[in-house]
Amino acid sequence: MKVHILDDWFDTLRGLPCFEKLSGHDVTVWTDHEPDPTKLAARIQDADALVLFRERTKVSAELLTQTPNLKLISQRSVYPHVDVPACTANNVMLCSNMQGGGANYAAAEMTLALILASYRQIPQQVASIRAGHWQMGVGRTLRGRTLGLYGYGRIAKAVAQYAKAIGMRVQWWASEEGRARATADGETVADNRKAFFATSDVVSLHLRLKPETRGLITADDLAAMAPRSLLVNTSRSGLIAPGVLETEIAKGRIHAAVDVFDNEPLNDTANPLLTHPNVLPTPHIGFVTEDEFDLQFNDIFDQINAYAAGEPIHVINPEVTS
Repeated sequence: MKVHILDDWFDTLRGLPCFEKLSGHDVTVWTDHEPDPTKLAARIQDADALVLFRERTKVSAELLTQTPNLKLISQRSVYPHVDVPACTANNVMLCSNMQGGGANYAAAEMTLALILASYRQIPQQVASIRAGHWQMGVGRTLRGRTLGLYGYGRIAKAVAQYAKAIGMRVQWWASEEGRARATADGETVADNRKAFFATSDVVSLHLRLKPETRGLITADDLAAMAPRSLLVNTSRSGLIAPGVLETEIAKGRIHAAVDVFDNEPLNDTANPLLTHPNVLPTPHIGFVTEDEFDLQFNDIFDQINAYAAGEPIHVINPEVTS
């Protein structure tokens, strides 16, 4: 099969063990991002299979109608960036492993790193000493503070382990079902949603973005957070209602550490999430490690080989097989 891999910005996959799984295919790797559907379609005209790097490229009906040779899209996890009905209408199978094995420890480690960097002012201190100065301020200790984790899933549980190891208290909020599981596991669940935001020194979001979670975090939630508290988002920007975080940050009351944005790549240096001194921004690197890539693309390449063998796996739109 002719396989095109999109958005491998640093040409990383060729050097990973999982890439050997594509040895029987004709592979093209694109190391830049092409957002224009017509220009992208011209690039991948001969592709039988398209490999997506998470949500870096939107797969729209406009793109699919211009790629008549395409038979398979292979990716991992959720797919809000893929027009599934358009895939089906164009007889393109979407395969995506929704289970994803164990916790994404890369994302969990990134969450802890953002919390530590924010509380200890690490980026600012580095900038100060590189500019020929010495200390620029005084950070804060995490031990004894409360970490509020929103979403009772695998990544959040890994973050909880790290937080407890450095002496933080952990409390939870989630869906009714998630809160019930946390309680059954002996975890501390906040008395109510407002109390969760009000009593957490750090709030970290760990939810999948789907219709029922889009815009879940509201202006009232952020307003309930205590002064100087920290909101961390390594999940998806769309979990927060549009403009809500920017508005709250502008007040200078709370801090934020964000790895995800509404529009990515985000290059607008006037955006307050990039410029405000209370925000620590990183360019969606929560899952960006060689180890995590190898885990994820093992699944993705297995899906390609299964399709080539006539036995597709992790099929999202099985109706295309009829």
